[in-house]
Amino acid sequence: MTLARYASHAAHSRGRRHAEDPVRLRDAFQRDRDRVVHSTAFRRLVYKTQVFINHEGDLFRTRLTHSLEVAQLGRSIARGLGLNEDLVEAIALAHDLGHTPFGHAGQDALHSCMADHGGFEHNLQSLRVVDHLEARYPAFDGLNLSFETREGILKHCGRRDALMLEAQEPDGVAHRFLDGSQPSLEAQLTNLADQIAYNAHDIDDGVRSGLLSLDQLAHLDLVRVHRDDALRDHPALREAGGRRLLFETIRRMLSAQVHDVIDATQAALNEAAPADAQAARQCGRLLQFSEPMHAASVALKRTLFAALYRHRQVTRTTDVARVVVRELFEAYVASPAEMPPDYAQREDLYRAVSDYVSGMTDRFAIREHHRLTGRQAFRDAGLPAGMPGEA
Repeated sequence: MTLARYASHAAHSRGRRHAEDPVRLRDAFQRDRDRVVHSTAFRRLVYKTQVFINHEGDLFRTRLTHSLEVAQLGRSIARGLGLNEDLVEAIALAHDLGHTPFGHAGQDALHSCMADHGGFEHNLQSLRVVDHLEARYPAFDGLNLSFETREGILKHCGRRDALMLEAQEPDGVAHRFLDGSQPSLEAQLTNLADQIAYNAHDIDDGVRSGLLSLDQLAHLDLVRVHRDDALRDHPALREAGGRRLLFETIRRMLSAQVHDVIDATQAALNEAAPADAQAARQCGRLLQFSEPMHAASVALKRTLFAALYRHRQVTRTTDVARVVVRELFEAYVASPAEMPPDYAQREDLYRAVSDYVSGMTDRFAIREHHRLTGRQAFRDAGLPAGMPGEA
């Protein structure tokens, strides 16, 4: 595929923190993708969850399936815009490597535990995983990814953390948070693909769980229009209903959003006319929805937050998850020898505990909590072993 003039080219990469010779068959961004796929942190994503905790059912989204969906959507949009698909895929597959067990509940609990010790933020932790925590190579810690992939992983960064990273790596991946410039178009694209994937799979998982119905979302134009179009084109779905109607509605929603992003972004690119990838960074955010689609996406997100994330059954589970993470953190701080030696022997105990707990899968965190406390937190709270409708 011929890349657009404003796309990121692997041959023009700013390189790696530790210099490496090029290899046959793969360019820098393709090597980044492969390193992520073979990493320990990536494999753990299969047992880290989004909204529903891992023990609640085998068919709900995990961080791994979400990352794959983001990569697929991202590559489709990149192809439509002439951007670098390999860079998009590398960022997408790595963007959630720093997530804790139990989704956002685990992150909130760990951030609270680390409040007096530098805090915890999953984007920063994803960068920490690929820069330091993966131990696979003899010459360096981390995966030694290219600048462009690392920059895309660091989606959010507060000023305090940006200043810390800038001191460690002048004019590095955090510099844009200080000078107001943008990341590569591929990084911007991956961020948007992440949002699209989130909304789609939360509808799917919410309906599958029995906590949502498609009818509950029918007041939203983005859902209603595509549901009605699916019923018009396939009248039998009105009687059959169920999952086929849900899947067809979501499929059409995804296609509409992908095409909208491509069209709105191409119009913005035509107006800005960046000469190359570096010039595009100075043009403001160019990857975008049209205004109507942006409004529809925000409305859907707000509805899902109120109807799904704040559903009593979800909050009961996430409340227990916060307790599990907090008690694990406290137990390891009190007895570091309960951790593996390479964590227990570090000078910064609190960050070592944070790294260890954040790297856990849901099921390992539950087992460790039981081992250290003698309690089975979710069962003791009277929570079901599985969610309704998971078959």
